Amino acid sequence: MIKYTRLFITFLLAATVFEASAQSTATTSSPYSKFGLGLLDDQTLPQNIGMGGISTATNSTGGFRNINQLNPASYSKIDFTTIDAGVYGNSITLSKDGFPDQRNSNFRLSHFEFATPVTKHSALSFGLLPYSELGYSYKQSVKNATPVSAADTNVTNYIYSGQGGLSKAYLGYGFGIGKHLSVGANLSYIFGNLEEDQSTEIPDLYGTLNSRIQQSNHVGGWNYDYGVQYSFDFSNSRHLVLGYSASAGNKINVQNTFIVSQYTRDVNGNENTAADSLVNTTNPKAKIQLPQINHFGIVFQKDNSYVIGADYTTGKWSDLTIAGVNQNLQDSKKFNVGGQITPNVNSLNNYLALMDYRLGFIYEETYINVNTTAGNVNIKRYAGTFGIGLPLPHDRASSAFYKVNFSAEIGKEGTLTNGLVKQNYMNFHLSFTLNDKWFQRYKYD
Repeated sequence: MIKYTRLFITFLLAATVFEASAQSTATTSSPYSKFGLGLLDDQTLPQNIGMGGISTATNSTGGFRNINQLNPASYSKIDFTTIDAGVYGNSITLSKDGFPDQRNSNFRLSHFEFATPVTKHSALSFGLLPYSELGYSYKQSVKNATPVSAADTNVTNYIYSGQGGLSKAYLGYGFGIGKHLSVGANLSYIFGNLEEDQSTEIPDLYGTLNSRIQQSNHVGGWNYDYGVQYSFDFSNSRHLVLGYSASAGNKINVQNTFIVSQYTRDVNGNENTAADSLVNTTNPKAKIQLPQINHFGIVFQKDNSYVIGADYTTGKWSDLTIAGVNQNLQDSKKFNVGGQITPNVNSLNNYLALMDYRLGFIYEETYINVNTTAGNVNIKRYAGTFGIGLPLPHDRASSAFYKVNFSAEIGKEGTLTNGLVKQNYMNFHLSFTLNDKWFQRYKYD
């Protein structure tokens, strides 16, 4: 009965997260999400985010088996059935010279990941997590060169908005070769909708036909990731791990819908039903050329005690094209530094000693390069992270172990110079992790 209950809970979690992700609802409010495919998610669990996002060379930390799909080679260290599911929330404050600050908050289910050992040194994993997020809305008011009437205040409003996002479902396998080397790969399906609108309105002329351009990109296609880890063992508990992983720069499908419509607003400013559609076109399926993304990592760890490491990531975003059109992005670079300490994983009477404490830092030169009157400006991101792991009480006779992981990322992106927008943000991640022996065969009953 217990096994059936576990399988039901697993299915319920997977279905809930899948439904939430498939809706592709915008969970960001950043003007920088309008570039490329939206703001990219780090695709790491709270356990890694709290350590500055280091993932390429990490596997098991703090006595727990964690799923690290960023480097599928890490699956080889999973010897317990592992489930991880969580939620995500953020708060963003947008600042621009001459304008009041704008604050937005968002919340959603974030991920579901599952892994189970296949042999002594190999494991299979699958899951669903966000890939990118699109969400912005802003208005530019421009004075008209020639007033249309005496009542005209010489203003035309240009309104821009976007919503949606992409999700990533994956199936992966990792295995060990000998004592020190591990390799692995993921097959992923990236899917979702990216919707963007551009409206032109003359607010002071009642009855004027306003116009709107709506573009929707329906995305769906296969991608793959691969990775390797190599461990230098200084003792039974101390290891130096080198890691490399990559996401292939292959092509996925996209279909674009393009609509141009006209509409009016009533005396109260409410939008009326569209008067007509001047253009309504669904283009043939085309391709998105994804960038090659490379991750390099190094970690030094003492088992069940501490981990410290660093990652370096490069992305060939200058190669990104949508339906053959280059998106004019630049190549990105990111540095992650961080670590975790668990004072005493075997403590019997001091709960604080059982907890994991995590700290880290992120610096990124993003793929966004904005053209301004003073020249091109590279958008950079700085962030500090911290987190904790809270083991839950369990039956000593049971093989099941539970942990709640919390992490926070506090940072800033962008700049106030040259009329650009700076965003200060706080991201919060909360997840539940289960380690258990589900499929073992007992010698005695």
